Amino acid sequence: MKAIEVFPATREVKLTDRAEPTLTEPTQVKLRMLDVGVCGTDKEICSFEYGTPPDGSASLILGHESLGEVIEVGAAVDDLKVGDLVVAMVRRPCSHPDCLPCRTGHQDFCVTGDYTESGIKGRHGFMAELVVDEARYLNVVPPELRESAVLVEPLTIAAKALAQTVKIMRRLPWFDPDQPRESNLASYRALVLGTGAVGLLGAMVLRNIGFETYVYARTPAPNPKSQVVEAIGATYVSAQDTSQQFAHLVGSVDFVYEAVGSSQLAFRAMKMLGPNSIFVFTGVPALNASSDVDTDAIMRDAVLKNQVILGTVNAGQAEYHAAIRALASISRRWPAAVQALISGRYPPDAYRDLLLQSASGIKNVLSLDTMHLRTSQPTVAAAL
Repeated sequence: MKAIEVFPATREVKLTDRAEPTLTEPTQVKLRMLDVGVCGTDKEICSFEYGTPPDGSASLILGHESLGEVIEVGAAVDDLKVGDLVVAMVRRPCSHPDCLPCRTGHQDFCVTGDYTESGIKGRHGFMAELVVDEARYLNVVPPELRESAVLVEPLTIAAKALAQTVKIMRRLPWFDPDQPRESNLASYRALVLGTGAVGLLGAMVLRNIGFETYVYARTPAPNPKSQVVEAIGATYVSAQDTSQQFAHLVGSVDFVYEAVGSSQLAFRAMKMLGPNSIFVFTGVPALNASSDVDTDAIMRDAVLKNQVILGTVNAGQAEYHAAIRALASISRRWPAAVQALISGRYPPDAYRDLLLQSASGIKNVLSLDTMHLRTSQPTVAAAL
């Protein structure tokens, strides 16, 4: 079978031929990979900033944003069947018996750091024609999400952030735990930093539950990303016109969803936070970046306004299930906008352009299902 691998010792990225994997345990499932999303993490691994092959291997198969089809199930698997579409979890638990998060199925909160991550750290990923995996880490998606299910993994970031936010907000005396989440959150105001796939999916989730949502980006409108923002009823604000459109937001935003990886931009945005607000970090900035942020003001507001600053990474099974439900909901509500997030589907031999070059678009996908290849970038207007 074909696979896309990175070789850290020789600093190479290759399309390779590998032996077809086989089931070795009755709890395993064989998948035919359909789509694998390309994200900044993959590009950073291909730049050899990080990325760790499995023990005993000189290479790492890339890819963690996946969609596969079940083609074989082990004898002990009774909750999956041939033909099911599935998205695989990325992080797998460490082996330490005293790591309570990993022992209870919450490896996204692992305390030892010895977890593995598919396509990233110590475990082969999904940029391969065939994959064998444990059934318990696979999440079924309905057939109607075939075209968009590769977005589930990046959507889990927003799902986890929102789940943690709801738990935090229950400390407030006017957050009614007996009411549906939507009725509690519908009057809140949110700011999303960044218009990559993670940021736009976050904006969609926030709009879908009723947040008044603003999305900040560098590029002035109109552009394909601003079209997505406007199509979901959010407000697009570029770096060139923040003075006018952000003036009324200072001190009144309830929720900031950072999805850009820039610490200076993120901390400057904290002046937008109002009382009892929450700031969620999802991006990982480069090391040793300089900053001239007024940290005294940030600390003062955090104390005097009861603000919460939250960092979140990876997701557990509950968040995968929540992301699948959310994707189904936003796909029904804004089908053209969701379609526009996937800029194109490309064959495996296009890996060099997508992984090693500055490819345009929102979310590019390596497709191992040639029936679904699409190399042109749709816009919301075209989809409509």
